[in-house]
Amino acid sequence: LFQRLKAAVHYTVGCLCQEVAEERNVQFSKQTIAAISEITFRQCDTFAKDLEMFARHAKRSTVTTEDVKLLARRSSSLLNYITQKSEELAASNIEQKEKKKKKSFAAKGRRTEEQDIAVSESEDSNMA
Repeated sequence: LFQRLKAAVHYTVGCLCQEVAEERNVQFSKQTIAAISEITFRQCDTFAKDLEMFARHAKRSTVTTEDVKLLARRSSSLLNYITQKSEELAASNIEQKEKKKKKSFAAKGRRTEEQDIAVSESEDSNMA
């Protein structure tokens, strides 16, 4: 698993370097791509450990968006991006919950009508 993650990071870094190379008309050597990949992998490992420590310090077993924001606090552009995405996700989650409530409420209303019809039919058959 560890090697697969490392290979995935290396592949992604290679793709990003290729994009930058085409945009800026420069070239990256294989050694440069390998070095960037290694640094990126080590930084991600450090980030993961820091996030785990932030959650543990707060006596939680789950990393939250607040932990991620704390991690990104030194990079204002990254912090702004994470905050924006976090707000978008929160708004999306609220919309989904409201839709589920409406569906649930509508389904309960339909069941009640169906039950009322069944009771009416049952009463009609009892009268006959």
